[in-house]
Amino acid sequence: MGSLTGVLYGALVVYLGGWYLGKWTGNFSLLLFILTVATLAYWLAERFHFAPRRAAAAATLDRQDAERRERLASQGIAKVDDNVAQARDTLLMQPWWLDWTAGLFPVILVVFLLRSFLFEPFKIPSGSMVPTLLIGDLILVNKYHYGIRLPVINKKIIQINDPQRGDVMVFRYPANPSIDYIKRVVGVPGDQIDYLNQHLYVNGKLADTQPLEPFYDEDAVRFAPQYTEKLGTATHRILVETKLPSSAAPLFEFPFKENCRYSAEGVRCKVPAGHYFMMGDNRDNSQDSRFWGFVPDQNIVGKAFFVWMNFGSLKRIGSFN
Repeated sequence: MGSLTGVLYGALVVYLGGWYLGKWTGNFSLLLFILTVATLAYWLAERFHFAPRRAAAAATLDRQDAERRERLASQGIAKVDDNVAQARDTLLMQPWWLDWTAGLFPVILVVFLLRSFLFEPFKIPSGSMVPTLLIGDLILVNKYHYGIRLPVINKKIIQINDPQRGDVMVFRYPANPSIDYIKRVVGVPGDQIDYLNQHLYVNGKLADTQPLEPFYDEDAVRFAPQYTEKLGTATHRILVETKLPSSAAPLFEFPFKENCRYSAEGVRCKVPAGHYFMMGDNRDNSQDSRFWGFVPDQNIVGKAFFVWMNFGSLKRIGSFN
């Protein structure tokens, strides 16, 4: 078993190493599920087989030692020098391969349950959500806000809340579900979304925007025009060069592309049932639903709501709209 465990750990190291180096795409949810099942198997084997066997061996040693002491006592020998206690501890000691499998099961199980059903950490990889979220922000995603989903297959089993306009949502990129994206919900099922001449219209009504002081983008090393925008009950900040022409063209064919019309002014889309129209707050630097289409409900991961760390600026810690 020790050799088998060593081989399994070697395979895990190779898999993680290749994932880190970009040799292949990893699926952390699936990996965590496999680790939970594997360590559970070791934990059960330890609890019902290996631990009882070690305890039985230690009991046998104690019985043999007691019998030997009785024989020696009958011969008038009362003092016996031996190392039975140390030998007993050695027999009861858990081998390394069980310590590093069965011993880790409770920790891995807690992480699996927390990440699958409650909260998942997520790192902001790009500037598409500036100024709301910056590159390097480490955020928490509420996994149960929109409903309870089975881990790995992401199938919803309990409905709780529907995504609302203005929510910041993490989802699986429709063109490659192994990649997580984060954008803002601007259109829900049935909405008519028009993004024309750098202005957003929801069901024919221009989104309420108000100018703010220019935002200094440290990554782009420039000031950008900044506005507040109200979607539903949510008010948030956006960056948009309103004097630039809208530039939106589909990157590829996507489901329900016939619901969208592209022109020199921008794009008009009717959101189909069970889908959502997503946009980045950094409107001129975001590849979103304008370019690759709608996000189906089954791709939803959860609602982003809190920055728990940014190693470059601790002031970033806190909730956001």
